[in-house]
Amino acid sequence: MIVNSSLRSALRAAICGLALAVGLSPGAAPAADDKLRIGVILPLSGVFSNEGRQYEQGIAAYQKLHGKTVAGLSVEIITRDDQGPGSGDLARRLTQELILREKVDAIIGYSFTPNAMSTASLLSEAKRPAIIVNAATSIITERSPYFVRVSWTLPQSAATLGDWAAKNGIKTVYTMVSDYAPGIDAETWFTKAFVAGGGKVAGSVRTPITSMEYAPYLQRVIEAKPDALFAFNPGGDVSVAFMKATRERNLAGAGIKLLVTGDVVEDNSLPLIGDGLDGVISAHHYQLGIATAENERFIKAYKDIAGADATPNFRAVQAYDAMDLLYKAVVKTGGKTDAEGLLAAMKGMTLASPRGAITIDAQTRDIVQDVYIRRGEKIDGRWQNRSFDTYKAVADPGKTPR
Repeated sequence: MIVNSSLRSALRAAICGLALAVGLSPGAAPAADDKLRIGVILPLSGVFSNEGRQYEQGIAAYQKLHGKTVAGLSVEIITRDDQGPGSGDLARRLTQELILREKVDAIIGYSFTPNAMSTASLLSEAKRPAIIVNAATSIITERSPYFVRVSWTLPQSAATLGDWAAKNGIKTVYTMVSDYAPGIDAETWFTKAFVAGGGKVAGSVRTPITSMEYAPYLQRVIEAKPDALFAFNPGGDVSVAFMKATRERNLAGAGIKLLVTGDVVEDNSLPLIGDGLDGVISAHHYQLGIATAENERFIKAYKDIAGADATPNFRAVQAYDAMDLLYKAVVKTGGKTDAEGLLAAMKGMTLASPRGAITIDAQTRDIVQDVYIRRGEKIDGRWQNRSFDTYKAVADPGKTPR
C-alpha cells in the first residue's frame, strides 16, 4: 500500500499524541548505546532563518574545535525546523518527535519564547533536559525544572540599560517594544530601573513582532519629545527595518537618543544598518571585539565553517556555549547521559565563553554574565558596537541567584 507524505505525517503525529496521552516516561527513555544524541530545534525557514543559520554555525564551530566525541560517546545531532515565532504547536510536536522517535538525550534550541513555553510540560513529563539557546523571557526556566538557559534574559539587558540611562543625564524616555512576552519583559524592567534612578517615562507603544513598518510609531515618539527612545525587537530583518526607519525619521536630528537591547544591532546586521548606528547606545552580553583567546578561537572556527566574510553574532555564541555546557556535563558525569545526572552537572557550572565567563546559577538554572554598554561608532571604516562600560556578573533581576 502506498501512503502519501501527508498521511504518514498524520499517522506519526497520532502515534506521538497517543504516547503523550498515556504518559511519556515509559517509552521515552534515551537509547542505551555509546552515543550522545542531541536534538536541535531552530528557525531554519521563514523571516528568521538567518538567525537559525547563526545557531547552526555556532554548533558546527564548537565541534570543529572540540570534536564529535565526548567522554567516549560519539555525538549525533538531529536537527528540526520550528519556522520561528508563532509556531508553539510545531515546536511542541518536534520536541515530542525528538524524544519519542529519535530518543535524544538532550535538546538544544528554542530561539523564541512561545516555542520554549509550549514544550515545558512535555519536557517535565519526559524528564529530558533542554538548553535554551536564545528565548529570553524571564519566567521560562520556572516553567520546567528541565530547562537550563545559556543565552540571556531581557531583564538582564533592559534593567542594566535603564540603570545606565538614569545615571547618565537622560531624564525622559519613550519605550517601544515588540508585543510579546520578551518585549513586555524589556519594557517592564527598563522602566523599573530607569524610574528607580529618577527617570520618567514619557510614553510607550508595543508593535507587532514581525512589523516592518515603524514610521507611524516613530512619529508618536518625535511628538512626545523625550530625551531618548528605548526599543526592543527580535532582531534580524525586523531590527534592520526598525533601525533604517529611525534614520529616515531623523530621530537624532530631533534630539532623541536611541537606546536598544543588543539584539537590535547584532554584529552581522551592521553593514545593513550603516550610518543609522551612529551614537546608538546598546546593552548586550557579546560583541565581536572582546579581546580573549576564547573569542579569537571561536571567530576563527566560525569563519572556517561559514566563510571568511561571515560575521558571527551573539546567537552563534549562545549555540556554541550550549554545546560546551552539554559536553562538559557529560564529561562530569563520566559519560552517563541520564537527565538528573546531566542537570546536576550543569547547575553551578562556570564556562570560559567567547563572551567572557558565564555561570549557570545552581538554583535558578539561569545564566549569570557580564553585560556590556556599547556605542555605535565607525572604526577603521567599519560600523561597530564599541564597549565603554561593563556591568559585571549580572543575574536576572527578577530572580535571586545562589
